[in-house]
Amino acid sequence: MACHLSPPKLVNAGMLSTSPPARASEAGVIAYNLAGIAALVLLLAVGAAYLLDQAGRNTRPPAPALDDGNPLAQTIGGRELTIPISWFRHGEQLRSGFVDQIDLETRLPLMAGASPLSVDVTLLPRGRARSSATLLDTVYLHQFSDETLPGPAGLVGKPLLAANENARETVWYDPLAPSPFVAKCQASVTPDAPARCLRTVSLSSGLVAVFSFEATALEGWRTFDTEMARWLGRIGAI
Repeated sequence: MACHLSPPKLVNAGMLSTSPPARASEAGVIAYNLAGIAALVLLLAVGAAYLLDQAGRNTRPPAPALDDGNPLAQTIGGRELTIPISWFRHGEQLRSGFVDQIDLETRLPLMAGASPLSVDVTLLPRGRARSSATLLDTVYLHQFSDETLPGPAGLVGKPLLAANENARETVWYDPLAPSPFVAKCQASVTPDAPARCLRTVSLSSGLVAVFSFEATALEGWRTFDTEMARWLGRIGAI
C-alpha cells in the first residue's frame, strides 16, 4: 500500500516573531501610555495637595478680636480673669481655675492705615519678672555699647555688649519719660526676617505682662500701651 505523506504546513513567520518596525510601534504605544499614567498621577497629586491646603486654610482658627465671646474664667496671682477662648495661644491652657501662667495672642492697630500687628502676651503673678523699665536702670545701661542706632522716632537704640557676638541684642527706649517704654530686641537668625522684641510691664492689678512682638511694631510704640490696655482691660487684667 502506498503511503501518502502530507506536505508540511507552512507556518506564518509573523506568528512566531514580530518584525522590528512592529516592535518599535508597540514600544511607542507602551511609552505613550506610561507617560499618560504618570501625568494623571501627577495631576491627582497636585489636586490632593491643593485640597489639603484649602482644608487647612478653612480650618485655621480666626485671629483673636476684642469682641470675641465664649469666655473662660481663670485665677492668677489672686486675680480672676475672664478670657475669650480664641485668645489663648496654647490649647492645654484651656481650663478654668487657678493657673500660674497665661499665654495669649492679641492684634494691635499700632499704625494708621496698616494691618493690626500680632503681639503675644504672657501674664504672670507679681514677682515672677522685673519690668523692662527697671532693667533699663539696673542692667541695660551698664551693658550699652558706644554706638547709637537710627530707628523709630522718639526711641533711642543702643546695642548691648555681649560675649557672644551672634546675640546682637538692642535695647530701644524712650529717654524722656519717667516711666519709659523699653524693649529689648534680638536679631533673627533667619536672613531678612525682622528682629523679635520683648517688653515686660508691671500692671496696676499686681500682675506682670510680658509682650513679645516683631521689631516692626516699634514704629507704633506711642500707641502700644493705649491699645494693649483695651485688651487687658477687657479680661480684667488691669
